[in-house]
Amino acid sequence: MNLILLVLAGIFVNNYVLSQFLGICPFLGVSKKVETSAGMGVAVIFVITLACAASWLVYNFILVPLKIEYLYNIAFILVIAALVQFVEMFLKKSSPSLYQALGVYLPLITTNCAVLGVAVVNMQKGYNFIEAVLNGVGGAVGFALAIVLFAGIRERIQYNNIPKAFEGFPIALVSAGIMSIAFLGFQGLIKI
Repeated sequence: MNLILLVLAGIFVNNYVLSQFLGICPFLGVSKKVETSAGMGVAVIFVITLACAASWLVYNFILVPLKIEYLYNIAFILVIAALVQFVEMFLKKSSPSLYQALGVYLPLITTNCAVLGVAVVNMQKGYNFIEAVLNGVGGAVGFALAIVLFAGIRERIQYNNIPKAFEGFPIALVSAGIMSIAFLGFQGLIKI
């Protein structure tokens, strides 16, 4: 039961975008269309899940035995960069239209602090392998949920009359703030 709560907490309570404000760049940049956002969400789910597994293995089987735990940031960034390159090559071959739609934001997953944040949280909380992967899945699904919901809101806002001062990016920030407040409503539900 704790493992299910860990995943649900990652999706709703500890949402990396809306509660911890990590990964804002792709959240705001790719969220203009639901299709593009869904593609980015799937790519982030894949990268975060694999990054959590790989970074846990690197930390516990390489860094800790060699007593060089202090190099965890560099090691995690290298693991994440390699995974993003793999995803980029895969998308370029399998879905060229999605690859083009994601544009510059796909390589930005490498520097997405949400990906690194999940790996660091796993290390800091001392999660075992299964907990680390499930925390990664929960955090990644939470990221995907947030970006797809936000894209849906932005598509709907596009067809409304908005005051001139709020057109474009300002209304997007206001909408993101309201979404963040809505997700704060989940804060007391799960204690992990």
